[in-house]
Amino acid sequence: MNLHEYQGKSILSNYGVRVQRGLVAYNADEAVDQAKRLSQETGTKWWVVKAQIHAGGRGKGGGVKLAKNIDEVREKADAIIGMMLISPQTPPQGKKVHKVLIAEDVYYPGASETKEYYMSVLLDRASGKNVIVYSTEGGMDIEEVAEHHPDKIHKEVIDPRVGLRPFQCNKIATALGVTGAAKKEMGKFIASLYKAYEGCDAAMFEINPVLKTSDDKIIAVDAKVRLDGNALYRHPDYAEMRDKTEEDPIEVEAGEAGLNYVRLDGNVGCMVNGAGLAMATMDIIKLSGGEPANFLDVGGTADAARVEKAFRIILKDERVKAILVNIFGGIVRCDRVAQGIVDAYKNIGDIKVPIIVRLQGTNAIEAKELIDKSGLKVLSAVALQEAADRVKEVLK
Repeated sequence: MNLHEYQGKSILSNYGVRVQRGLVAYNADEAVDQAKRLSQETGTKWWVVKAQIHAGGRGKGGGVKLAKNIDEVREKADAIIGMMLISPQTPPQGKKVHKVLIAEDVYYPGASETKEYYMSVLLDRASGKNVIVYSTEGGMDIEEVAEHHPDKIHKEVIDPRVGLRPFQCNKIATALGVTGAAKKEMGKFIASLYKAYEGCDAAMFEINPVLKTSDDKIIAVDAKVRLDGNALYRHPDYAEMRDKTEEDPIEVEAGEAGLNYVRLDGNVGCMVNGAGLAMATMDIIKLSGGEPANFLDVGGTADAARVEKAFRIILKDERVKAILVNIFGGIVRCDRVAQGIVDAYKNIGDIKVPIIVRLQGTNAIEAKELIDKSGLKVLSAVALQEAADRVKEVLK
């Protein structure tokens, strides 16, 4: 689950990480009020107006603006709220901005002595260990730095059984070239950041930039946070931070129906039971010359209503040119799924998309007979290769 910048910063602050302070506003008038309040609390004379969407590169898309007076706060907040912000990390049409963060100015006098760094904490799946990725090239597109200057990207691997050790914090601070009082502050920053990462069951914390101020403070100016959705049952307060307006509406609807659905970029819809079979089905679609339009697992308790709901969700994607249903009847009976397909076809109405159905396992023979006798335009398949050939035929 992705979080907004202000939500990520609130978590970091709770774990002792120094952050750029800010207040959220949903319209221009509220932005002005929050700017005045922030000025009273922090003494800031300038403000940064930041669009709050689940995507990086907001500055490149015009979603981060500096306001030097209250009138500019109103003007810039009014321009950002409601805009379709397009960045390298948004869909082509962009994302609509519903709120902004009014943040304090941390680039105060002595700016020539400030320095920006990059730092993130995530899991290295290859080694099964956590890793801190860091660079002296903060405030920039880190992917671009990795491509053109890979020598400036450093990693510190942490064994989760041991945890982050003080010498590792010192090693990172030294590699970043931080000295004096700032080095001690950087060590505290790194230790607190890792503590936050572990404590909230995060999948990733990315801070870009980490700022060394002119008076040697170390501050998280931004925060990109992704939490492990499988661990949210341990953090009901974090689960409440979910912003469904930032997610694909079809994925949200599927989740509320208890379906495991992920939207992809292809043209062949998939309906399967079991993640392993779903991966095999997507491979078959690729081999047949198509591209999977989604990952959809109806689970082991698929009944007629569940199957119909799955069909309706797949058909919401206008790019879908064919649907492949691939069910292995173990816990779920194939004839029950077949009845769901027939009912869905009749209830939804005129389905113009070709449907290929492969049912194997419990009551597979009865299921095939049920579909064949339904009179519907549904193509049956027995073997995986046959299903692939059917997909290839309908795509032509």
